[in-house]
Order: sequence, then C-alpha cells, then structure tokens
Amino acid sequence: MTPILRRFSNLSLSSSTIGYWNSTIREAVNQGQALKALVLFRQMKLNNNNGLQPNHLIFPLLAKACGKLSSLRYSQVFHTHVLKSPFHSDMYVQTSLVDMYVKCNRLDYAYNLFERMSERDVTSWNAMLVGFAQLGLVDKFAILFYQMMRLDHGIRPDSVTVMGLTRLSSVTKDLKLVNAIHCFGIRIGVETDVSVANTWIAAYSKCGGELGLYMAEVVFGDIDDGLRTVVSWNSMLSGYSYLVDSLKAIGLYKCMLSDGFRPDVSTILSLLSSCVKTESLYRGKSIHCHGIQVGCDLNVSVLNTLISMYSKCGDIDSARYVFDSMMDRDRTCVSWTAIIGGYAEKGDLDEALALFHSMQAAGQTPDCVTLLYIISSCGQTGALETGRWIDNYAMSNGLKNNVMVCNALIDMYAKCGSIRDARELFCIMPERTIVSWTTMIAGCALNGEFKEALDLFSVMLDLGLKPNHITFLAVLQACTHAGLLDKGRECFDLMTKVHKIHPELDHHSCMVDLLGRRGKLKEALEFIQKMNVKPDAGIWGALLAACKNHNNMEMGEYAAHRLFDLEPQAAAPYVEMANIYASAGRWDGVAAIRTMMKGNQVTKSPGQSHVQVIGKKSHTFKVDDRSHPDGLLIYEALDGLALQLKEENHSSILVDLFGH
Repeated sequence: MTPILRRFSNLSLSSSTIGYWNSTIREAVNQGQALKALVLFRQMKLNNNNGLQPNHLIFPLLAKACGKLSSLRYSQVFHTHVLKSPFHSDMYVQTSLVDMYVKCNRLDYAYNLFERMSERDVTSWNAMLVGFAQLGLVDKFAILFYQMMRLDHGIRPDSVTVMGLTRLSSVTKDLKLVNAIHCFGIRIGVETDVSVANTWIAAYSKCGGELGLYMAEVVFGDIDDGLRTVVSWNSMLSGYSYLVDSLKAIGLYKCMLSDGFRPDVSTILSLLSSCVKTESLYRGKSIHCHGIQVGCDLNVSVLNTLISMYSKCGDIDSARYVFDSMMDRDRTCVSWTAIIGGYAEKGDLDEALALFHSMQAAGQTPDCVTLLYIISSCGQTGALETGRWIDNYAMSNGLKNNVMVCNALIDMYAKCGSIRDARELFCIMPERTIVSWTTMIAGCALNGEFKEALDLFSVMLDLGLKPNHITFLAVLQACTHAGLLDKGRECFDLMTKVHKIHPELDHHSCMVDLLGRRGKLKEALEFIQKMNVKPDAGIWGALLAACKNHNNMEMGEYAAHRLFDLEPQAAAPYVEMANIYASAGRWDGVAAIRTMMKGNQVTKSPGQSHVQVIGKKSHTFKVDDRSHPDGLLIYEALDGLALQLKEENHSSILVDLFGH
C-alpha cells in the first residue's frame, strides 16, 4: 500500500449493499476527496464477503476520481479492474475511461480506447474533442470533428462540443474562427447556455483586440440578468485585463457589485492584472484594499499578482513589502520570479541577483522565466560578464535547451556588444524559431553588421520561414543605419505587398528616418502625410533629427511644433530645434525656445552612465553629481587622466609643429 493510500486505510463500512458503496464513493468524489474514493473501492474489494461486485454506476465515479488526481499509475490500475468486470464494453464506462486518460494528459491512451469503442454517443466524442482542444491540437481536433459530423454517425453536437471548439479558437486566437463557432452555436441552439456564452466572452477577448472585446461585450450583454454568474462577470473582467483597460474593468466591477454578486479570487486577479501601467497604480492599490476586505489577501496567487502589479506600476517598494510579508513556506517559484522580475525591469541587476541567490538558498529552483528576467536585465545594463555567468548556469541546470532562453541570451550578447558570442550561440542552436532569426538579425543591425543582417534575412526567406512584423522592423533598422534606401523600400514593399503585413508606427518611423538620412526631406514629409495612421512622436522626431542634420530650418520648425503639441514637456524636441537655430545663427530663435521650455516647465534629465566592476556591484554616475561614496578617489583619478591627456595632446601638437 502506498503512503498516500495508507492515510485512509482505517476507513471501514459495515454496509453490505452496493447502493451504499456507490453513494459513499459518490459523496467522496463530489467533495473533492478523490483518494478517499479509491480507498473505499479498495476496501469494498477486500471486504467482499457477500459477493458484492461493482456495477456500471460505480466505475464512472472512480474514473472521475483518477482523473482528478491526474495519476497515470492509479488510472492504469483502475483500468485493469474495469477490464476484469462484465462492464468493460459499456459505452458510459468506456467514455469515463477516455475522459480519465485525457485528464492525465495521455491522449494516446485515450484515443486508442476511443477508437476501439463499438458504440459512441455525443459525450464520448466530446471527451476526446475536449482533450485535443486543451492541448491546442488543431489538426487532430478538426479531423475528429469532421468524423463526428458525418451523416452516417447521426451524432448531434451539443453545448460541450461548442465549448471545446471555442477553447480551441482561444488557442489559435483567430477572431474569424471564434465568430464562425459563435454562428454555429446559434444555429444548433446552444446560445442560451450561460456556460457557452462565458467561453465565447473569454475567446473573443483573447482573439481580436478592440473588435474582439466589442464582440465579448455584445455576448455579455445578451445574457439574461437572471442567468449571469460570477464566471460571466469574471470572463468579461478577464477580457478587460487582457487588453490592460483598468478603467473599464473597475467600471464593470462596480456594476457587478451593484447587481449583488460577491467577488471571488478570480475577480480580484483579473482586476489586478488590468493595472500594469504607472498611471494605474492608484487603482491597483484600491483593488488591493478591496481584496483584503473580501478576504482574498492571503491567497498565494493574489499575493504573486500583487507583487507583479506593483512592480509593473513602478512601485517596487510596495512589491517588496508584499513579498517580505509572505511566509517562507508560501513563497513559490512564481513569487520569487515576480519580485526578481520587478527589480530586473527597474534596472537594479544587483538586487535581482541577490534575490536570485536567496531563492536558491530557500530551496526554490529558478525556472526559465526567472532566467529570462535576469538575462534581460544584463542586456539592459550591459553586464556582459554576469550574462556569461547566467549562460553557464543555464547550461549546468538544463535550461539552455529552452529556445526562449537561447533567444534571450542572443539578444543579451548583442546588446552587450558581443556579437561574436551571439553568433556562436545562434549557430549551435538545435532549433531556431522565427524569434531566433529576428533576434539575430536585430543584433547584427545593432552592432553595425548590416550586410550580415540582410544576408540572414535572405537565408531565412530561402528556408521558407515567414517573417513577422518584428522581423521586418529589424531589417528596416539595418537598412536605416546602413543608409540603404533602395533596399529599405524593397523590404517595405515586401512586407506590405507580398506578406500582407500592415505596417505599424515603428515601420513608418524607420522609413522616415531612412529618407531623412539620405536628405530626401520633402519625400519623407510626403510619406508621413500619406500614412493611414496618425504620426506619433517617434515619426516627427525622426524628421526633426533629419532636418537638424541637413540644416533645414523651415521643415524643422514644422516637425518641432508637431512634437510640441504631442509631448509639450519632452525636452528632446526643444533641444533639437534650439540646435537648428544655433547652427543657422538664429539666436532669437534659441531664446524663444528657452522661453517656451520655461513656460511649459520642461526639465532636461541629466545624462548618466553605468559601470559594472567584474565580480562586484554596478555603479551609476550622473552629470554634475559627485555623491558617489568613493567620489574623491574616482574623480581625483579622472582629473589626473584628463590632465595627462591634455599634456599628451599638447605634446602631439608640438611634434606636428617642430618635428621630433
């Protein structure tokens, strides 16, 4: 007997009727006591003094218990009992076994059993279809659904079938597919089933951006007030959180409360997930307070989401407070990863690494997501040696087999200026995705390897890989920095006309920058005016920079005033325009810009540099700030170096004048 089963070995039942055993096992399963149900069945078999045998009603209950445990071992042992019984060919028993293996994530066993069934009903088909849908196996689901719908079977799909189809569309995130399934559900008459409506709301929210969210709102509004459940409200809230719309989420939440619904953990999680921007911090704090009022503040998932929410809103101190308030035994890998990610995204690599080591000391094993945060932070701060250490850690702990980790390492090496390390890793990767190719292309462009970036793009196309919008952005950036106008136009046309990818603002910005670098300012302005989207600050900024480089004051003024309207307190456009005026000797214009800056309360952030000493912490230095603890020694050494350079410069001038 296993230790788990031994916990219930003292259970005893004196009743000798099969009905009593059935009802007792059913009660255990319904109460979530799956292990107890299996032990009761074992005792029934061992204490079989009156010749009692399980009937066809008890087997589906036990299959459900095995499925809840997701234990293949228990499922196979139970299956042998079924095979020895006279009910092994019963359709309902076989269907429960199919569902059991699906819940154990053994679709191969489930499908083999399903194939051998001599008789099937809609529940049997649904059990197998749901299994394929949960794992996102689109092709297998489609084939099986087609077989089910063939006329000779005579099987009519029901609400469970439609929910399986809808979950599959959530995986593919295809709005047209969700809409087709919605129409199919209406045609077969299951649209009034609130569970079906809930799955449609969730699918629409995840699939189609603003249009998908609108369709989700339509489905939610069509549910009768008396039929709406907490799940309905949570599905809609989840949609708003998916699009990070905290205002709509809180507005809907107020309606939910006014309708008399009590929030649960899922409600609070969705609300917190919608607050991931700096401007949402106050709303996030309000939801935190309300979560405490409704008793969700001790839930580990809520605490982990709070850490993530505060971090993403820029309040790392509150995130750390929530983390520190958790009991050691409650902290999971997700908890540690959330707080490490908060510091990593803030750029505090030292604290992120300290927590990384504390996580291991606490007995928690970092996963791929934990490493991704650390690797990203190394790339942000240029911490090449730390990045190499993380690379070795990933190799030693079997995490480098993950393609996402390899992609992140390539990106890190490129951002740290070590394109050779990035190239070596890319070449030895056993599997390369479109993200791998895009990351390598972007890395080459960042490090001035423009020809290699374009060559990689050509090889990728020759291999039959389909580039996405980020791939084209990386290629356009390579063309921009290399000044390859014709190649840039060719790639832009390839993206829009061949691959039918709608250009985003960043793609337009690259083309404006490329035209501007080549001095084609009039053409760049015409390109902006023909855009089918409203130009943002990045596009006008690219044009303004080109005007500065080519001393075009008139067009520079036009671009600068567009930027002043979009970002009145951003310092960069004022500085750029002042430089244009200064280059032209227009000191009145420079004075006017300074007056505008004062009037709009524009402040220019001082420049800063990060220096990482190998094996020690990183240090930040700002312009006109000598507050570093070792400032006296550092600046004394810098002043000495500056004096030495000055003397060497004077010596070189004398050599040039008078010879050796």
